[in-house]
Amino acid sequence: GAIEQGLCQYGILPIENSTAGSVKKVYDLMIHHNFSIVRTFRLKIDHNLLAKPGTKLSDIQEIYSHEQAINQCSDFLKNMPGVKIIPVENTAVAAQMVAQSPDNHAAAISSKACEEIYGLCSLADSIQDKGNNRTRFICISKNLEIYPGADKTSIMMVLPHKPGALYKVLARLYVLGINVIKLESRPIPDRDFEFMFYFDLETSIYSQEFVQLMCELDDLCEEFKYLGSYSEVV
Repeated sequence: GAIEQGLCQYGILPIENSTAGSVKKVYDLMIHHNFSIVRTFRLKIDHNLLAKPGTKLSDIQEIYSHEQAINQCSDFLKNMPGVKIIPVENTAVAAQMVAQSPDNHAAAISSKACEEIYGLCSLADSIQDKGNNRTRFICISKNLEIYPGADKTSIMMVLPHKPGALYKVLARLYVLGINVIKLESRPIPDRDFEFMFYFDLETSIYSQEFVQLMCELDDLCEEFKYLGSYSEVV
């Protein structure tokens, strides 16, 4: 919303986690909103259990966090039976709610930065299921921006309801020599059992192979959406 309204030039969205998988809601946003992906990058994510100073682990009755963080800490949470797990908007909001809570029964799965900002203390550090917990983010813009070195391209397609429709697209990508880095399908709201297919392709928008693919769209799909070309910051 803020990007489309011009309130800010860029936005950052998490799109995939090495533990919890794809962030489905972001794919749904891409169906309904018009923005372009201009960069992607990956960050190592550490989750900590934060509470008010003086709180013991045995005091905790409720844990707040974003659903992705909750999923990424499932093994730790299994060892806290009876504790209510409450999803909230994001991990920063979770930390703020704990800081403002009237007692010592609440905790948040959040970051070290939020621990400092809200004056909390960590009851347990790095509680994610895997030590190498990484999240892939996309940087989005209202405007189409393609920077030098952009070697990846993202598109969405609605395919015909007939056998072999997806195979036909994949076979064509194979013949053209375009590598599919990621393939995701999402239901289209208000259209029963219809799906939008999301492709991350290892190709520049300017490559001869991609140009050829664009020339064949009418024969491959019913609807098409170009999401952007970009490079990944490592």
